Amino acid sequence: MRYGAIDIGSNAVRLLIAEVNKESNPVQFTKEALIRVPLRLGDDAFIHQHISEPKFENMVKTMQAFRNLMDVYRVTDYMACATSAMRDADNGDDIVRACSKVGIDIQIIDGSKEAAIIYNSHLQDNMDKSKVYLYIDVGGGSTEISLFANAQLVASKSFNLGTIRILDNQDNPETWDDMKRWVRENTKIYKNIYGIGTGGNINKLSRIANEKVDKAMSYAKLKAIYQYLSSYSLKDRIHVLGLKQDRADVIIPAAEIFLTIMKVGHLKNIIAPRVGLVDGIIQTLIDRNLQK
Repeated sequence: MRYGAIDIGSNAVRLLIAEVNKESNPVQFTKEALIRVPLRLGDDAFIHQHISEPKFENMVKTMQAFRNLMDVYRVTDYMACATSAMRDADNGDDIVRACSKVGIDIQIIDGSKEAAIIYNSHLQDNMDKSKVYLYIDVGGGSTEISLFANAQLVASKSFNLGTIRILDNQDNPETWDDMKRWVRENTKIYKNIYGIGTGGNINKLSRIANEKVDKAMSYAKLKAIYQYLSSYSLKDRIHVLGLKQDRADVIIPAAEIFLTIMKVGHLKNIIAPRVGLVDGIIQTLIDRNLQK
């Protein structure tokens, strides 16, 4: 049995096709295919609040390709979720209708639901119940932050602060202040807090640090990587360091967001388990079908 997960983000659109083993307990899945298309819907949505015609057409073409791939893989169930860019675009519903005609039904979800789906990747299963965790997901258009204590969700909030917004100068000081205030107020009663970071940028930062998946980065380590990357021009980050073009620019503001949260929340370190919205969508589909 195969399920499909589509994440329509502000920077890229992803399709994960996973094979599900219903005989295991709990039910497990393995990733069969992961396709990433850097459409950058956020460039239009955050500046003009409207997805341009070329990006609109490319979005529909991408969904048509995803539909074809899921048919070839014989996917039996799927879910497609659109996040910050589609939330901000005044023609988001038009895109939803156009994609429905090529066989992809899209849900435009808010920040709280986005965070809840990512948690459904069973992140809490790997948490030490004696520790306090600040979960941080940094995307192109928004940042979701949640506090866990005793492996239970204590508080959660989404902020309109993301890598594409920052690059396009669509972030504002008030949002930064709101985020820092929320982190400060919700973490002040805890002595030791550990970070869990998700998103393509923290995954890449972790790899650059030559860290293993289960090895955490300290604030000092992450800041050193940030300064190292910032010392290169965008062009050299691509041609000298070998970063992808659509990663080389967003990784800098992503690091700034993570560093800000770590500093304000006095986080001991941060770990990148390398799960994201698509992983949570697959788990959501598993749960939904088990209930049936």
